[in-house]
Amino acid sequence: MNETENKVLTNRLSVGSSPHIGSVDSVPGIMLDVIIALIPSLAAAIWFFGPRALTLVLVTVASTVGFEALYRKCMKQPMTAGDLSAVVTGMLLAMCLPANTPYWVAAIGGAFAIIVVKQLFGGLGKNFLNPALAGRVFLFSSFPAFISVYTQPGKAYWPSVWHAAMDAQSAATPMGSLHAGRLPDGLSLQQLLVGEQAGCLGEVAALMLIAGGIYLVLRKVISPRIPLFYIGTVAVLTFLFPLGGVARTDWMLYNLLSGGLLLGAIFMATDYVTSPVTPTGRTVYAIGCGALTVFLRYFGIYPEAVSFSILVMNILVWALDKAFMPHRFGTPWFQKKAKEAKK
Repeated sequence: MNETENKVLTNRLSVGSSPHIGSVDSVPGIMLDVIIALIPSLAAAIWFFGPRALTLVLVTVASTVGFEALYRKCMKQPMTAGDLSAVVTGMLLAMCLPANTPYWVAAIGGAFAIIVVKQLFGGLGKNFLNPALAGRVFLFSSFPAFISVYTQPGKAYWPSVWHAAMDAQSAATPMGSLHAGRLPDGLSLQQLLVGEQAGCLGEVAALMLIAGGIYLVLRKVISPRIPLFYIGTVAVLTFLFPLGGVARTDWMLYNLLSGGLLLGAIFMATDYVTSPVTPTGRTVYAIGCGALTVFLRYFGIYPEAVSFSILVMNILVWALDKAFMPHRFGTPWFQKKAKEAKK
């Protein structure tokens, strides 16, 4: 037996610590799939909002990657830019912002998402909130004048460093009308599907988001459980409890295709780190996200509620994991249940 064969045999006989189940999946590979799934939505945003949509995404990605590298260097920790998680955070953050968001505001959001929400808690896998959503809520709370102004789609908005001079072209979002208890005037369901609506970059084209979700499910990056239960809960509640005397089916469909529901259900709520690990926990988590979304849309101050709903359920993930964690056979829990069954 030569030296090479001896090394191969030794590696095969070596047993390390658990877990022993191997996988070909890797963090960069999973993140790359998410990036690919976001490309249709990004393409739609560029089509409807012009080059500024692309430059806004590039700014947020540069911010998240740059601040992660800067933090890791200052803390003398290994660089993690290669895992592409910061790129995904930057893209998702941009998808939650209007096209006219100033670049400096977007960069601040990226810094908050990476440093405060992710790195201060230990980095990837240890944050308990979705960084992109937390960054969006931070910007919405800190710079509402910039984040709550949406632009009319179909215009070729060109890059501008500070403000895109779009005040005169601002438009109301469908969620604004739904929040007031009426359907959007002059806006059909077909327009919502293809993206002819005012809103954030990643919430205007429902078909593109659905296409990205199907890709992630086929690639087995996400399970359809959370998106289906999330969207299904919103569908059931809005169908049973329409506002303003609107037809039930129309009210339900407009609520499903408007705002950030599809973006949140497919790309945000399914985040590995901030969602439960058990099937039952994921079901309860998704139903909670859907119920909170409808409740806050109906009774909250702000028209959109997806960000707040997912962040609230992120905080409860530890409780769901603890409540629905399966028990191994022969443990004290099983012995206790066996004694109770005999009685």
